[in-house]
Amino acid sequence: MATFEIKNLGFTYPKKAEPALSEIDLTVEYGEFVVLCGQTGCGKSTLLRNLKTVLTPYGKIDGEVRFYGTPLSEISQREQASRIGYVLQDPDNQLVTDKVWHELAFGLENLGYDQDTIRLRTAEMASFFGIQEWFHKNVDQLSGGQKQLLNLAAVMAMQPDVLILDEPTSQLDPIAAADFLETIRRINLEIGTTVILSEHRLEEVLVMADRVVVLDKGKVIVNAPPAMVGSALAKADHPMLAAMPTPMQVYERLGLRDGEEKGPLTVREGRNWLTGLFSDREMKTNRLPRTEWELEKEPSAIRMKDVWFRYEKNEKDVIKGLTLSVPIGKISCVVGGNGTGKTTALMIIGGLRKPYRGNVDIGGASLAILPQNPQSLFLEKTVHLDLLELLDRKDMSDEEKEEEVRRVAKLVGIESFFESHPYDLSGGEQQLVALAKILLLDPDILLLDEPTKGIDSHGKERLAGILKRLAEKGKTILLVSHDIEFCGKYGDRCSMFFDGSVVTTGTPDRFFSGNSFYTTAANRMSRHIFENAVTTTDVIALCRANLEGETEGA
Repeated sequence: MATFEIKNLGFTYPKKAEPALSEIDLTVEYGEFVVLCGQTGCGKSTLLRNLKTVLTPYGKIDGEVRFYGTPLSEISQREQASRIGYVLQDPDNQLVTDKVWHELAFGLENLGYDQDTIRLRTAEMASFFGIQEWFHKNVDQLSGGQKQLLNLAAVMAMQPDVLILDEPTSQLDPIAAADFLETIRRINLEIGTTVILSEHRLEEVLVMADRVVVLDKGKVIVNAPPAMVGSALAKADHPMLAAMPTPMQVYERLGLRDGEEKGPLTVREGRNWLTGLFSDREMKTNRLPRTEWELEKEPSAIRMKDVWFRYEKNEKDVIKGLTLSVPIGKISCVVGGNGTGKTTALMIIGGLRKPYRGNVDIGGASLAILPQNPQSLFLEKTVHLDLLELLDRKDMSDEEKEEEVRRVAKLVGIESFFESHPYDLSGGEQQLVALAKILLLDPDILLLDEPTKGIDSHGKERLAGILKRLAEKGKTILLVSHDIEFCGKYGDRCSMFFDGSVVTTGTPDRFFSGNSFYTTAANRMSRHIFENAVTTTDVIALCRANLEGETEGA
């Protein structure tokens, strides 16, 4: 029997003319791993929240949802709580107690389990999820990845039949996200729990899935195995193809299908496909022209020389002899592992932290910071009021303030959020609203800490376009990011941060083509054939150059 049967489901929010969901017909089989994806605002979260009545938003509902053959509305809240597990985007929004061990036990206590069962279940979950070392810690001492893992463990302690996750990695760095997603895969494979996962990180997730469902404007447009999704999107010329794994994008854009419905999905499959593609062809070129760049000849907006910093007098240095020059009118990216000092360096440049040695010079330029947590910038009950609040101290008329807010909102693409509470938005939407707030300051220098976190591929393209236009106007952008693909595609300069300092800087083609792990999927897929292909576009261009008109070209 199917876990969920969704029949002709529709949903419309109050005061909205257009429905958020329309005519959704979907079946999720027992033990299946289903990935739900689509552009921001396509209805993913709304659909998932309709699978658990306590989370269903207020609005008009049509159609029916059945859980193991029974209408969901007829299943008690207690049964839903124990059998339908749900993990939210923001780890902090689901934590309700002060201690890790108490968080694990909280759901079981509310369901009325006896103490022996509670102790057994919490011990089992702590062991399975590797929580033993921080079992007695305070929740506020945990990292974002640990908090989300704790949320997952607390849900799994109730032994649910199905696990629903709404963009659970949107607030996590890539390493924590990869660990979290691998745990989800183990739960599905080893325990047999049905998984329904909404996610933007499709490069890592699609390989885990049995089936992929793509939503667009509240409707299902693709419902297929992962390897066949690219074909369906390519035939429809749909922009979601740009969100798919790099091997799939390259394969579909080249138009060499030759009747095959399945293309490469993983980097390994992509490498093997490229190897076969060029095994009996004479290579005409294996590299793109390199970008020329001499840092010392470019005027700098930010200059750091031999900077040292530690948070406490007796603690270790976090920043160690950091020397960095950031050119004016460029997008400079900083990548590196967790805890290497990247965010601390941004705080020092922004004047939020003061080094005990060394110099930081921004030449009197105005500066704004987009923090990792965008919620720290929100003060009002609607997005509109929050944006207007930033202009309160400016000598402008009300009409001028409104005009400026509307201009920036249109630039960033957030006009439809105006009457929403900032905390009701998705993680990616909050990032865009926070970006709009700092753009209203019209700074000379923008410091961005993980600006693409939680943003879909379309949103990233829009963000990149905004940053490019700002750079063309002479603005300086320095961003810290774990999003290697974004840095490789849109950055002008990339630097590697390690052990409190920058170890190397270069243009994306030089920087990423020389790395083994801190590089793009396109580079890992093609480096055995092409020298300096960093982006999907690079691989496609080099393939076309060597295939001489054999490709159809999208």
